[in-house]
Amino acid sequence: MSTQAANHLDQLFHFLKQCIAHRIQTDLGAAAPVEKPVLPVPEGEPSPLNKLIVRHGLSEDEIIVLLIALTPHIYPNFFDNVLAENIPGGGQFSEFGGLKGKNHRGILPTGETALYIVSGNDMALRLSNRKLLNSQAFLFKTGVLSLGAIPYGEPRLSGQLVLDPEYVELLTTGVEIKPDLSPSFPAELLHTEMTWEQLVLKKETIDEVLEIQTWLKYNDVLLSDKKMGKIIKPGYRVMFYGTSGTGKTMTASLLGKYTNRDVYRIDLSMVVSKYIGETEKNLSSLFNKARNKNWILFFDEADSVFGKRTNVRDAHDKYANQEVSYLLQRIEAHPGLVILASNFKSNIDEAFARRFHSIIEFSLPSPKERVRLWNNSLPSNIEISPEIDFDLLAEKYEITGANIINVIHFACLKQLENESPVLELDYLIQGITKEYIKEGKVI
Repeated sequence: MSTQAANHLDQLFHFLKQCIAHRIQTDLGAAAPVEKPVLPVPEGEPSPLNKLIVRHGLSEDEIIVLLIALTPHIYPNFFDNVLAENIPGGGQFSEFGGLKGKNHRGILPTGETALYIVSGNDMALRLSNRKLLNSQAFLFKTGVLSLGAIPYGEPRLSGQLVLDPEYVELLTTGVEIKPDLSPSFPAELLHTEMTWEQLVLKKETIDEVLEIQTWLKYNDVLLSDKKMGKIIKPGYRVMFYGTSGTGKTMTASLLGKYTNRDVYRIDLSMVVSKYIGETEKNLSSLFNKARNKNWILFFDEADSVFGKRTNVRDAHDKYANQEVSYLLQRIEAHPGLVILASNFKSNIDEAFARRFHSIIEFSLPSPKERVRLWNNSLPSNIEISPEIDFDLLAEKYEITGANIINVIHFACLKQLENESPVLELDYLIQGITKEYIKEGKVI
């Protein structure tokens, strides 16, 4: 962050300090309270915070709420010092809210802190400004801010005012970080160096995939039309089905690459829980975080969660069916692209299938397509034995693109190990044999 940007951020914190001083001194009846400050205008290069403010047209009160949430990450003792300076004789000031963390030694702001700073004890203002802190407020709806959990029965605004960790980094360093795979975010970022030209699929499959790319590029344009925005639901749901290794994950990665979107593969082992309600909770957290991002959500082996509902024989079946129904609702409400991948179309509940915009089959490659896969997968500088006939290999061995990559990887390692000047046919046959054995097939 530049010196100018850091100076502007410092000015904003001084502005917040004056806002708090004005509010406390006015409410306590000080003879000459600090005047209400004016929001500073940046000079030169603006801070990342100011860029966020301008981009989303935040109001002054929204700016104050955002600053309050950011403060502990920059000035741990900020609120302690402000209270000490403005409350004669010290003591408790319950209107200000705030709480102590387990490790953090300063005051952590709560919803009550924000409501007091923007409203004081003015009843009309307090009631009006509660809208800044509800789930439909812009900063909360977009996941920038949230309120921490509270014990049952306590006021909702007594929860900690939390700034999303990604925004903490963005606003303090100017660097946008990606969320890491964790129990609270059970998804990993996919990326690929491949191109559409290297993806070998049937023409019918490619055509259907390109329809998804068209939706990603132009659907927002349609939604911006007031009439169409009322008719069209914002989300898009697609099912990829077919044998493992036929290009489902690669296709999802390429869709993200060519439409400038992050693709997150959901780790279903971290989502599904044997405890009642935990699966829904895990997925709810994921969808909430992804709601206002341009992400593509990719559920690999989706039938483990989105499988068919069963006849209710016991409590376990009842809750399993509730999970499926809940997931159906969340996927339908999600405004972005959701891709479910399965080995078999029949494994997915019919209630889901009816709601897909597109169901795309990824079939085993034909001999002609396998020849292209063999040639596309070879290292660019490798010398090949004249004994190798890829047309013959493609005709004889019915394997997937993923199998072919594994075979070539194995064969190249064998070539290096044996210091062979060329890639030998025997190495490829050994690799193919290994792939057949893994899948329980006889070569």
